[in-house]
Amino acid sequence: MNKYKGIIDTHAHYDDDIFNADRKEILMSMAEKGIEAVINVGSTVKGAYQSIELAKKYDHVFAAVGVHPDEVHILNEEEIELFSASTAYEKIVAIGEIGLDYHNMGSEKELQHKWFKRQLDLAVSVGLPVIIHSRDAAADTIEILKEYSERLTGCLMHCYSYSAQTAIELKKMGCKFGIGGVVTFKNAKKLKETVDILELEDIMLETDAPYLAPEPYRGKRNTSFLLPYIAEAVADIKKVTPQEVIDVTRDNSLRFFSRMTSWEV
Repeated sequence: MNKYKGIIDTHAHYDDDIFNADRKEILMSMAEKGIEAVINVGSTVKGAYQSIELAKKYDHVFAAVGVHPDEVHILNEEEIELFSASTAYEKIVAIGEIGLDYHNMGSEKELQHKWFKRQLDLAVSVGLPVIIHSRDAAADTIEILKEYSERLTGCLMHCYSYSAQTAIELKKMGCKFGIGGVVTFKNAKKLKETVDILELEDIMLETDAPYLAPEPYRGKRNTSFLLPYIAEAVADIKKVTPQEVIDVTRDNSLRFFSRMTSWEV
């Protein structure tokens, strides 16, 4: 049993093949580990639909549908329409992860911009919040989000990696911030400064499982079971207890992903 209760993981990828051998075992063990709910986030077309299937199979799993900027070269209007239709299922709680990535450049910038905006249009049309992936693309991400900020029901910056000053600018547009395992790294100075200047009400916890495991498991497969290390790191920065971090971020998550409150979370 975990000593903490009520943890919500707002970003994981249990559809990843690395979980093929023990996916059921992990997902069925969440409650005893203190994990109350998990949002499985689509990053490919296939992953989006796998996320929906996981949400249908497990009561405590919810889904987000969207395509990561590295993968948008295979996206088309037919898939956008199918995503739109799929959001009638109430356990789909967000559109994501969507955005811009100039680090890997898996897709050309022009395509990234086109499909980022198109998926933002989708979020506006169906009234769901967005989960944003942005890497080495802060200025363009902010410019595009400014066009949509007043129409979006919510904007969560996944795995936030920019400066505290940029966070302030994004916060003015109503964005919230997903904090994961990187906050435990010794060299994560910018992220720790950002957590310090933000209010707890601005933050949600995430793993990005199977990626970005926190210390002392850095480099290994990540799971939601490691969220207490993230909560403890945030608590240390904010000078509060880990359970307070968990409680506040849980409330933040339920407000942000409002469809989750329709279920027994």
